[in-house]
Amino acid sequence: MNANVDLNDRPDYDDAIQAIADYVLNFDIDSSEAWDTARNCLMDTLGCGLLALRFPECTKHLGPIVEGTVVPNGARVPGTQFRLDPVKAAWDIGCIIRWLDYNDTWLAAEWGHPSDNLGGILAVADHLSQKQVAAGKAPLTMKAVLEAMIMAHEIQGVLALDNSFNRVGLDHVILVRVASTAVVAKLMGGNRERIMAAVSQAWVDGSALRTYRHAPNAGSRKSWAAGDATSRAVRLADITMRGEMGIPGVLTAKQWGFYDVSFSKTNADQKMKDADKRRFSFQRDYGSYVMENVLFKISFPAEFHAQTAAEAAVTLHPEVKNRLHEIERIELTTHESAIRIISKVGALANAADRDHCLQYMTAVPLAFGNLVAEHYEDSFHSSNPIIDELREKMVVMEDKRYSVEYHEPEKRSIANAIQVFFKDGTSTDKVEVEYPIGHRRRREQGIPLLEDKFRNNLATRFPAFRCDQIFALCKDQDTLENTPVNEFMDLFVV
Repeated sequence: MNANVDLNDRPDYDDAIQAIADYVLNFDIDSSEAWDTARNCLMDTLGCGLLALRFPECTKHLGPIVEGTVVPNGARVPGTQFRLDPVKAAWDIGCIIRWLDYNDTWLAAEWGHPSDNLGGILAVADHLSQKQVAAGKAPLTMKAVLEAMIMAHEIQGVLALDNSFNRVGLDHVILVRVASTAVVAKLMGGNRERIMAAVSQAWVDGSALRTYRHAPNAGSRKSWAAGDATSRAVRLADITMRGEMGIPGVLTAKQWGFYDVSFSKTNADQKMKDADKRRFSFQRDYGSYVMENVLFKISFPAEFHAQTAAEAAVTLHPEVKNRLHEIERIELTTHESAIRIISKVGALANAADRDHCLQYMTAVPLAFGNLVAEHYEDSFHSSNPIIDELREKMVVMEDKRYSVEYHEPEKRSIANAIQVFFKDGTSTDKVEVEYPIGHRRRREQGIPLLEDKFRNNLATRFPAFRCDQIFALCKDQDTLENTPVNEFMDLFVV
């Protein structure tokens, strides 16, 4: 063939895209554990969003792009009076869910927060339900929302098991966009072709860089990036449902596809070697594994790799609280991912910087016995110099076993250990916590606390009778699943 022309044989959709479409259209979720966990996840995720409404830096982003815009059958943003188009509503819901770094987590080769997808799911489901009712038709029920949550969790989480986007500098919110696009397109009535076309659009968008999550550039974009991603998913699904064509070879196209452009290590001075080229690998088929094993942040609004460190620090607090100035050093033993993401020294510029600092999230509960969202604010940090004094005394070390067991499918530990040494030669015991209270291995212990967390978060926004009404509904699996989405969302309007 002449080297000056391309072979224009349009391919079938990439296998990875076909697998996603077939999953959302055909998979029957028969795991009672997945349905029950999705219900708890819904409660927790909405509660995190309600709590975030206490913070002006979050709420300044909410509302219509053009003030005064009226949207017929507009999707509601929980805890507010806003009725928005589904694209902006998804942005707002996703923003409040993620703002405090308190919603669920998935840790594997890639990290992420699968409940971020609820922004797009809930906005679209609420809007469609209201349209259906207005047309005299049956609305969607909350079972459709829970099903979409399970499937979005699964798509994001299974893609994350073996495929590290962070290793090539890309942010995990790309997986939010892909997962949300797939399930939202289904909610909109998409067939296999439409869902594949929509998902291909999600991949061709490329990805945000992780710059805003890491020293020295960590900042508040990480609190709205997932809202932006799930909102983009709604827009792409809408475009596709209007008949826009897909890009079948978006992943595998030579030179121009996602694998070659965004997922492979390149060297500008030489041709890419085969060893530098990356393709997705899959540890398991799509099912309900991710929802069943998802990690809840119950005790602390903190980046998940620090959850067990904060718990160990709370344990040590009574022993060290009166001896903070006598401390010589603090040995913090952790795993490789924590070191790569959140271990940092030097000045911390803002709240988003602090809630991604392992040492800060350890120092605060050591000194004060707890870690809450307000502890990241400038005013708290500046008035408590002991925090930075403790940070300076910390020595961070990797335990290879922790790093290995972090990736083992049957363990997926997130271990940290702390030992404090004093100037007089004495020391505390080494306190080790391998599994945070939100881990599947601690579900029995964790769920009552998760329910308490939800009740407390409801109380930040609603009167007691409404809190009781919402909580009772969310506790009853059958009643919740059969509740129309629009009626459910009515309960969250202030």
